[in-house]
Amino acid sequence: MTDRGACAPPNGERDLAARVHRWIAIAVVGVMTVDLTVILYERQWMTAFLIVTIMAVILAPTALGKRLPVTIPAEFQALALIFVFAALFLGEINRYYERIWWWDMALHASSGLLLGMLGFLLVYVLNENRRIDLHMRPGFVALFAFVFALSVGTLWELFEFAMDRTFGLNMQKPMLGDPSGLTDTMWDLFVDALGALAISVYGWWYLKDPAESFLERWIGKFIERNPRLFRAP
Repeated sequence: MTDRGACAPPNGERDLAARVHRWIAIAVVGVMTVDLTVILYERQWMTAFLIVTIMAVILAPTALGKRLPVTIPAEFQALALIFVFAALFLGEINRYYERIWWWDMALHASSGLLLGMLGFLLVYVLNENRRIDLHMRPGFVALFAFVFALSVGTLWELFEFAMDRTFGLNMQKPMLGDPSGLTDTMWDLFVDALGALAISVYGWWYLKDPAESFLERWIGKFIERNPRLFRAP
């Protein structure tokens, strides 16, 4: 087991990351509040409900942070917040998926990266937890991160299909010449896979030859803020 004690970030860096996350949350919620006011004035009740739901999703980690069983690094929370804002508010509510042709692909690539990071972190916790006698090779950790990210991406595509079929929505965004949406789904999964592959390969390289990087710092923060997960029995 590698000693990660030296990779814990200084207090100043932690405070800066927390402040950046807080200001991003304030800016995002501010933009959505302005839009919500206009939507309510126009009596678009369903759209208003969706915006309020998205705001609740964005603010939930901050509001429930101290009650959650684990503490997630502020950097990851900020990236997840930006992703939700870009995907749901800008993409679905403001129709960026239709206005910008590459918006959907960029977000799917980003989701592959974020989910790959999350999968890597999950299996890393199991691998480094002294209460669990489990030692996985770097190749398996990278494979798990890749499969985890792609599996969640597949579940999202199933969700889009179910919502379109059940409520008559247009989440799959059928391409010209393919009204079934199959081509869009396959491209989404392909881009998900590329993003997941990139972070998995990077994670494998990091485990094989640990070096100073954002992954090293995030792991240090996670261990420092969740010491109970790594205590010996």
